[in-house]
Amino acid sequence: MSDQLLLESVPLNALDRCDRCGAQAYVRAVLLNGGELMFCAHHGKEYAEKLKSVAAKIQDETDKLVETPAI
Repeated sequence: MSDQLLLESVPLNALDRCDRCGAQAYVRAVLLNGGELMFCAHHGKEYAEKLKSVAAKIQDETDKLVETPAI
């Protein structure tokens, strides 16, 4: 996998699903071996420490879950 691909992350969307439970994915881990895992916020948090040791990059979009007040 090229460094360029690691730097250019495509935003996660509603079609991206958690590999553990099938919920919408908010965390993508690009593994050192070239694989990719996606997790919902719950499972992303649960596996965060392990992912840090096996991932070349972790894309965390859980901030999308924070409710913003209406103006």
